[in-house]
Amino acid sequence: MDISPEREKLIELAHYRMPFGKFKDRYLVELPEAYLVWFKQKGFPDGKLGSLMASMLEIKVNGLEPLIRRLQKDFPRHSP
Repeated sequence: MDISPEREKLIELAHYRMPFGKFKDRYLVELPEAYLVWFKQKGFPDGKLGSLMASMLEIKVNGLEPLIRRLQKDFPRHSP
């Protein structure tokens, strides 16, 4: 199946896990909105993680979490 770059980015976001801290190894969609808001106020990390966290905050604020959960279900990541 040919997947567009935008869809591929959403699939990556759906499967991205927090690499550190209190919520280490949790999917970004599982992070509390308040935690993401706190990061926004303090400054998201540089690079890909910060960008994905900012995107997840927008998704949560707009009530689109079911979209991410559907992507997790429909496009599962297989462990190597």
